[in-house]
Order: sequence, then C-alpha cells, then structure tokens
Amino acid sequence: MTYDYLTLNPNSGTPLYQQLYASIRQSIENGHFPKGEKLPSIRKLSEDLHLSRTTVETAYQQLCVEGYVKTRPQSGFFVATGTVSLPRTTAGSVFSVAAPSAAPQYRYQFGTDSVDSSCTDIKIWRRHIRDVLNRQEIIASYGDPQGEPALRAALSVYSFGVRGVTAKPEQIVVGAGTQPLLYLLCGLLKEKRVAIDERGFPQAERVFADCGFQVLRLPADGDGIRTDALEQSGVKAVLVRPSHSVQNGTAMPMSRRYALLEWAKANSAVILEDDYNGELRYNARPIPAMQGIGDGGNVIYLGSFSKLLLPSVRIGYMALPPAFLANYQKCSKDYNQTASKIEQLALSGYVKSGQLERHLRRLRKLYAAKSETLIRAVKQAFGKKCRVFLRETALCLVVSLPCRASSEALYQAAQQSGVRVLPAKEPGSVTLGFAGIPLEEIQPAVELLKTAWAPLFS
Repeated sequence: MTYDYLTLNPNSGTPLYQQLYASIRQSIENGHFPKGEKLPSIRKLSEDLHLSRTTVETAYQQLCVEGYVKTRPQSGFFVATGTVSLPRTTAGSVFSVAAPSAAPQYRYQFGTDSVDSSCTDIKIWRRHIRDVLNRQEIIASYGDPQGEPALRAALSVYSFGVRGVTAKPEQIVVGAGTQPLLYLLCGLLKEKRVAIDERGFPQAERVFADCGFQVLRLPADGDGIRTDALEQSGVKAVLVRPSHSVQNGTAMPMSRRYALLEWAKANSAVILEDDYNGELRYNARPIPAMQGIGDGGNVIYLGSFSKLLLPSVRIGYMALPPAFLANYQKCSKDYNQTASKIEQLALSGYVKSGQLERHLRRLRKLYAAKSETLIRAVKQAFGKKCRVFLRETALCLVVSLPCRASSEALYQAAQQSGVRVLPAKEPGSVTLGFAGIPLEEIQPAVELLKTAWAPLFS
C-alpha cells in the first residue's frame, strides 16, 4: 500500500505522532479517505512506515477524540466524517483570524474605569497577598461558597463603622463584584419584575434580562426614583444607587430614603441598595446606608471595592435580611464561590489591620484635591458659561460646554488629540473622570482639550 498522502519528516522538531495525525486529518478533509473507509491497522501502519506502534496509536487516538475517526471493536478504525470544506488563506493555515484592532493610545485619561496607580499602596497589598500564599494548607482547598468566614467577619465590622450597615457575618455573602451577586439575588426574588429609575443601569439590566426579569424604568425627580411611581407600578423590588442616583449627581436626600423604606415596609417589598462608592464622599460626611437606617428587613445591601482598592480586585459583598438569608442557605451548597480565596483572605487581613480605613482617608483627601483642581481648570479654560456638575462618588464631572457640537463630536476631537473623555447624554456635554489621572496631569490635559475643541466653538 502506498502512503504518498502522508508527509513525515523524522528531522523535524514536531513529534512524529503529531505529523502523522496532521497528515491523516488533512487527507480526510481533502477527500482522500471517504466517509466509512477503513484505515490501515496500527500494526500494519507501524510496520509499513517503520514507526513505533505507540506513535501510530497516539495519532489514531487523537483523530478519534476529534471525531475524524471512530473505532469498531474487533474491526479496526474507520473514517467518521466526509470532506470538510474550510476557509483557507495561506498554505498550512485553515482559519484566518482577524487581529483585534489596537486600542487608542491616550496621553491623558479622563475615563471612569481606572484608578491612579499611586492611590494604592501596592507594597502593603502585596504583603497581605504574600502572607496568604505562605499558608499552603489554606490555599490548597476550595473556598467557602458564601465567602471566607474571616473576610465576612471583617466586613461586618468595617461596613458598620464606615457605612452604618448592621449585618452579622453569617448575613454577608461575598462574590466577584456586583453582577455575580445580582445573579444570586435573582434566584432569591419571588417576583420577576424589578424597578430602576429612568436613567437606567445597563450592567444590572443585563443580569435581570439574562434571568428572565422584566425591568421597569420608572420616573425620577431631583431626589431620585419617585415613590408614587413605585406605588402605581405594583412592583415588589427596586434597585437604587442612593450614593449618586440623583440627576444632579448628589446623594439621595434622607427624606426620599425614608419614603422608600416606608414604601418597602408597607408593600412587603425589597430595596436592592447598590452603595457604589458610598464611603468615598469627601465634600461632606457620607450619608449612612439605607440598610442601617431601616430595620434591615426590607433592604439588601451591595458593596464593592473596585474604586476603593483596585478595579482588578474583583470582590463585592451583600448583606441579606433574615428571610432572604434562610432561602439562600437552602441552596448555598450548590453555588461556587466566584471571588478568589487568596484575595478574600488578603482583603481580610488588610481590613483587620486598619489599612483599608487609613487608605480611605487618604483617598478622600486625594479625590477632593483632584475634583477641585479639575473644576478650576475647566472653568478657567472654558469660561463662566461652562456648567460643571460634580458626581462625587462616581468620581467624575459632567461638563456642559457653551457650544452646539454634539457630545460625540467632542469625544472624537478629544480622542484625536490624545485625551480620553466619555460622551454624555446632552449635546455639548462630556464626562470627565478624575480617579485615574494623576493630579499633576489635570491642568495640561484640560489645556489640550481646550485646543482640541476650539474649532467646535466657532
């Protein structure tokens, strides 16, 4: 039997079994072997090609695994598929995969998805990570589905001291950020409808849609989502972000918080309180979380550390009321923990040592200085007609410029000049995040924006 369809090179760096596998596979794809044809036996092929039986057997096994060949007991190996037509570009390559387009390179960053690398004391965080890695008996096992007990105990103390959240360690559930925790919550909510304010919350809405929930965007006023709209909708769950959910960027006032708590109690409803960066308020004393203001029975509290520590540390937590906790514990054994056990234990040590609260005090001072510097630079560059709205806990400004250019046009002009900004909803407006840009770069970045946008003002 001739084997001219096989290409084998003993001097190649590629193992012979891989060369044999690739040659037979290509022959099948090209139609040399029709579907159902019997292949030479392992013994015969090894003798004819002067190969070891192990080499042939390994090649055949790989072809079986990938579905090109199937084996029949006492009969041998047979081709399991016919000619395969695949797009080809150059010899030896089957698929042509387009390279991802390169991300724009920015000289200055006014995005909202990063923090200033100088904000976090990496040495201290590295030390806590190293301490955990040295405890081999701990890291060699799976983590607690509800979150590491040491971290839940630390968060119980921390969240009460910083945000007024009243939750025992057994009420706290840890996950890799807010979205994974919302997926868990969807399994605990009885009614498949949830309300949010009319501005929307895309990341949360994605989760609700995935879980088959109907999302109701209800009217909001200057204080946040309206309770009369909640009453009329008949909904039994609402997601709010009271630390920066009001249209002008300020925190939801106490009067609206109390009104929402009364609505929830009167209607046996639940409030999902996403306290995003609630502890980062720096111009005034942070308002305590709604969970702590009420009796805790109608509020599920959600917190995270993306801007407080590092965005790459994906740890969030929620505090469940007793009724929800009982339902969660019934099925908790079926859940896997999504947050790294190593990072959980490192964060536990970071919190217990007092480093997190010291870090929080430093951040408040830094973000106060950054926001003041940015506001001053923007007003100097664009004059008195420029309107600036500080969204304190979101760590950004919404800037409304005295021009008729679209937000997209401003965004494009800034990008071409090497400055990253974010489009805003209103024409002539952009969003400038200040968490990720170093303090000393704010003034030159704004001056560059002034130059880039000058043609749009004419």
